[in-house]
Amino acid sequence: MSPVRFVALGDSLTEGVGAPVGSGRRGWAALLADGLAEEPVEFTNLAVSGAQTRDVLERQTPAALALRPDLVSVVVGVNDTLRHTFDIRAVAARLDRVYGTCTGQGAVLLTACLPDPGAVLGLPSALARPLARRQGAVNTVVHALSDRYGAVHLHADEGEWLTDRTMWSADRLHPSERGHRQFALRFHALLAEAGLASGPAPSPEPEFPVPTRWASLWWLATAGSAWVARRCADLLPQLLTLAADDLRHHARGTRFQLDLRASAAVSAALAALPWAEPSGAEVA
Repeated sequence: MSPVRFVALGDSLTEGVGAPVGSGRRGWAALLADGLAEEPVEFTNLAVSGAQTRDVLERQTPAALALRPDLVSVVVGVNDTLRHTFDIRAVAARLDRVYGTCTGQGAVLLTACLPDPGAVLGLPSALARPLARRQGAVNTVVHALSDRYGAVHLHADEGEWLTDRTMWSADRLHPSERGHRQFALRFHALLAEAGLASGPAPSPEPEFPVPTRWASLWWLATAGSAWVARRCADLLPQLLTLAADDLRHHARGTRFQLDLRASAAVSAALAALPWAEPSGAEVA
């Protein structure tokens, strides 16, 4: 019997940022791979920090398909929301092609909806709300497409783990080792329930000591500050404009119009897909 082949696609979350092991990383996907079967699993992690849906479609998916995987995880979208080029219709079209191509080759698909980055980062509400609308739009698209393609779907945008500080790394955007283990554990439970995981569930307890406060501060001052600078240079001007628009609508008592606009954009994005029925979709 050939070993299970598991390929992980996505961005820094799946790459394993926040869960260092020596000079490398061991994130949720690697932890999950160890529990998929009693025998060794052929695991390949193609996720790259900073990846957007375009990167997953154009670069990662062809490489994944060449490996003939039995299981493919596609967890991506946050970086799209953090760009001034954000377009929910384009995001929906790319994810539709990725999901369809993977399942069309016979692979089991794993997907997840993700937390609102503004809330996780603790941004002021005027800045957080525009990001929440974007992430809500992406989550709604992921929900719809996961149903369409029969994916094993994890609701990672809810639960106590979102407010547990021990689940998050120093940058407050990526999970800590404990958070990655929680992510893997929840995926394993879904797969085991579906009869798709026969190995032991990942332990929820970290194997490595929690980074010291000094180590966390050093990370923020070096790699972390560079990460923030790159995102701010791209998104901040537009985010300030979106925040100002939100405040104007709040003053007029018409903020609901922004929510309706976001919901309409999601409906249009789903309706534009070849399989879609022209029914409304609510932002998650």
